[in-house]
Amino acid sequence: MALGALMVAAAFSAAAQTRTVWEDGRKFPLYGKATEHTAAAYTRLPDSLKEISRQPVWDLGLNSAGLAIRFRSDAKTISVKWGRSFESRLNHMSPTGVGGLDLYTLCDGTWRFVNSARPVGRDNEQVVIDHMTGEEREYMLYLSLYDGVDYIRIGVEEGARLEQPAQALPRREKPMVFYGTSILQGGCCSRPGMAHTNIISRRLNREAINLGFSGNGRLDYEIAHLMAEVDAGVFVMDCVPNCSKEEIREKMIPFFEILRGKHPSTPVIFVEDPVFTHAKFDQRMAAEIEGCNKALHEVFDQLRKRGEKHIRLVSSRDMLGHDGEATVDGIHFTDLGMMRYADLMTPVIRKCLK
Repeated sequence: MALGALMVAAAFSAAAQTRTVWEDGRKFPLYGKATEHTAAAYTRLPDSLKEISRQPVWDLGLNSAGLAIRFRSDAKTISVKWGRSFESRLNHMSPTGVGGLDLYTLCDGTWRFVNSARPVGRDNEQVVIDHMTGEEREYMLYLSLYDGVDYIRIGVEEGARLEQPAQALPRREKPMVFYGTSILQGGCCSRPGMAHTNIISRRLNREAINLGFSGNGRLDYEIAHLMAEVDAGVFVMDCVPNCSKEEIREKMIPFFEILRGKHPSTPVIFVEDPVFTHAKFDQRMAAEIEGCNKALHEVFDQLRKRGEKHIRLVSSRDMLGHDGEATVDGIHFTDLGMMRYADLMTPVIRKCLK
């Protein structure tokens, strides 16, 4: 047999002898949950809301948006197996963003993207990263934004360690709690790590809880009660895109009062309706945005007159930039839109957390 053929055969033989050892993802810390009493391991709403919430809110709560698994390993190869609850598909969002996973690692205190796991069906198995040096690293694995995760297993080569994280990052005390719409849930970034809540969480190294419900951030009071159960460092109210001006005037203050009832001094940030890029041409959309933002300002002014001090109102004037390039469909943010949102909000949230 020729030398080249022998070398190829030896390489295949060595590869065949390398066995992957799998661990259940539930063994490791899970970030991004408002409560542990959820319908399943990787869902967002408590069982108690199943018969209370509107059906769309409950169904969207089964998506794993904002959830992330933390672990540590010295593996040269990291693989994942995961089951998708719904095999969701959207015509304006990448499959990786809808149902994929994102792996990050901690480099000198900063989270850096490693690679994505792309969905191919209901049950998936993929090598996320290979040929690493084998040095010990801290990892964070973001779960899917617009699909549910029935199970997840993390795999490393036999002999490598797969253990609990050694560093308590992102910090879990006083997490940031975000409430909002399809954009906040992650629509329509290319992969889970690019959702703006996840970007802000990495920049501030603080846990973020994503309570975005596509098309259904309509000030449902049971969500306010859920948020109020979290010992939050800040609440971000970014639900205006799903609300009519009438709903804002009628429901925003009662929703806020539920939070204030348990958190008398926790900062609450109200975010204006984005100036969507196609509103430059769609006059009806422009009028809706103006009307909703006017209603939000009226609510904010009422709260100020009542003596509320720990509230902020963020203008959306510069949120998406002014080149019209930050959305996929005039409304939902691309990665560029997500980054611009994070650039706007990060300093505001940092100041509130201090």
